Amino acid sequence: MRDLRTLPKAHLHLHLEAAMRPATMEELALEAGVATPVTSGFTDFTEFGQLYQGLLAVFGVKENILRVLDEAVADAAADGAVHVEFGGAPLYHAAVFGSAEAALGALLDQAAESSQEHGVSVGFMPTLNRMADPEAMMETALLAAKYAGRGVVGLGLANDERGFPPGPFAACFAVAKDAGLLSTPHAGELDGPSSVRGALDALQADRILHGVRAVEDPSLLEEIAERGVCLDVCPTSNLQLGVVPTLEAHPLPQLLDAGVRCSINADDPTLFGPGLLEEYELSRTVLGLSDEQLAACAWSSIECSAATDDVKQRSKGAVDAWLAAS
Repeated sequence: MRDLRTLPKAHLHLHLEAAMRPATMEELALEAGVATPVTSGFTDFTEFGQLYQGLLAVFGVKENILRVLDEAVADAAADGAVHVEFGGAPLYHAAVFGSAEAALGALLDQAAESSQEHGVSVGFMPTLNRMADPEAMMETALLAAKYAGRGVVGLGLANDERGFPPGPFAACFAVAKDAGLLSTPHAGELDGPSSVRGALDALQADRILHGVRAVEDPSLLEEIAERGVCLDVCPTSNLQLGVVPTLEAHPLPQLLDAGVRCSINADDPTLFGPGLLEEYELSRTVLGLSDEQLAACAWSSIECSAATDDVKQRSKGAVDAWLAAS
């Protein structure tokens, strides 16, 4: 059996604040004099969101979030990633760093250092809160555009889709696209095909984080395949948030059979448990993906990322070599 750790891959759906090692979280909580954040027991997305916000309690000093970033890059390397793109909201850390821009700048500096140390290229996707005022979110979009080419590679959109469609954020994403950034919104997780359609039409999505509920509309699925839009899927996340009833019922195999490009991701490993490598292993053992399908997902993750052409070219050969090995 081929070793999935040695399969080159990119991690494209990973939220920085929830990419924290459990041991680090406990240590930082102790240093901050706060209770260790609760990471389990949520029964719906609202409770999950509350636990995510609870993680921020350990980021009271600048060094803590920078440490978490460095360790997350190291973990990506250990799982066989050659490239990682973090989602995160600079506004979360504005108070600690003095401003959202100062926070983003510090994260980008740390990312460059960690990239050199761990041999993994790193990009950032500042993420808008779809439950917030779109005009207020323009600040983040403009900030992302300002740092395009300096470590920022895309603009994201996250939080509960239900009642918060993508359309009102079209202007924010137009700013990002004009700056050469990827459009990488969440859609098709808690809401159905209409949310995916909105991400494609209103936000001109290059990739869609989740997107799995596109399977409910065969014509939409066909369009996604034809356009080559990659879905950055997260099987364990979908299970724990009730998007699918069982892991065995996850539609990743159906998406691949329909010709849709997909990447495999961990989303929020601090809260969901599995990291990138384990998600690949589950995709093999529980979802029944063949090594050819796993290699296709790995290559899609790299080709559809913002990694440099050099990283992509080297990785293509390495993915092919992995598959050719017996």
